[in-house]
This record gives sequence, C-alpha cells and structure tokens, in this order.
Amino acid sequence: MQRFNKNSIGLFGGTFDPPHYGHLNISKESIKRFKLKKIYWVVTKKNPYKKKAFFSVDERIKKSKSLIKKNKKINVVFLDKKVKSSRTVDIYKYLQRKNKKSNFFIIIGSDSLVAFHKWKNWRYLVNNAKLVVFFRKGYGNKLKKSVITKVLKSNNVIFVKNKSYNISSSKLRKNYL
Repeated sequence: MQRFNKNSIGLFGGTFDPPHYGHLNISKESIKRFKLKKIYWVVTKKNPYKKKAFFSVDERIKKSKSLIKKNKKINVVFLDKKVKSSRTVDIYKYLQRKNKKSNFFIIIGSDSLVAFHKWKNWRYLVNNAKLVVFFRKGYGNKLKKSVITKVLKSNNVIFVKNKSYNISSSKLRKNYL
C-alpha cells in the first residue's frame, strides 16, 4: 500500500453547477483513501470549455457550502479574483505557495481526463502533483481512445475504481428548466 504525506491536500476544481452528492462522495473517498488533511472545492466562475454557467458563482458557493457543512475537511473557496485566473495550474501554484510542506492531489473525473491535454500546463501538473482520476460512467471507451491516455505514462496518475454515481450537474440542471 502506498504511503502518503500527512499534510496532503486535495484540489477538486470546477464550476459545481450545481454541486451534488457525487462531488461529495468523491471528496470523502479521496480524504479516506489518500489520508488528506483537507480538500479544497475550488469553485470557478466559468469552465473554459463550456458555455455560461447556469447558476451564479454566489449561488454555487452557497450550495456547495450547504452540501459539505458536516465535513470539516472540505473547504469551499473561490480564488478566480485573488489568483486572477480560473486555470487549475494557476490555482495549484497559488495553493502550493500557501502550503509549502504539503503535497497535492488534483482530483478529476474520467470525463475531464479525456480533454486534459488541452489544459494549461497539464504536464506541469502531472509532474508536480498526484492526479487522481475517478471513473465516470460512459467514459471508458472515450478514455481508452483519448490523446492523454496514450501520452500519459506517469507514476503521478492514480486511477480510482469507484462506485459509479448516476448523478451529474447536467442532469440536475435539467430539473430547473
């Protein structure tokens, strides 16, 4: 079994539009499995690969805080203005400066890994933090054919075989329409 630094921090970024129990369960699993001291839910104003968010940033932050209120190891933050960026690499560098003795786990779903090669400085992230990839239903074949799977051969990538949650922010937004 792999041992992890007791000061390990998780970074789980996204629009959380809206947040849901899938996000919460992935976070709890990450805390338990990787012995994370804390995990940051980094709510971003807008995903650079998607259209405008459905809920406002303030609503998403409020919903996120409500969802995680019983878990003291999860912190909801909005850093776009402070960091002057919503890009994961910029957020990571900012948090790394604030937590110099910690090592980081960047938590994503397999849907995000399919387009990971388009992320700003994605190689830097893989070389400097652990990339934790949780399975999302419907992305197995896409993942096998993706550019990133062919290019990525890093010990810093951890694939998690997790229980599949039949929930997504896209499905939840449809309930509001």
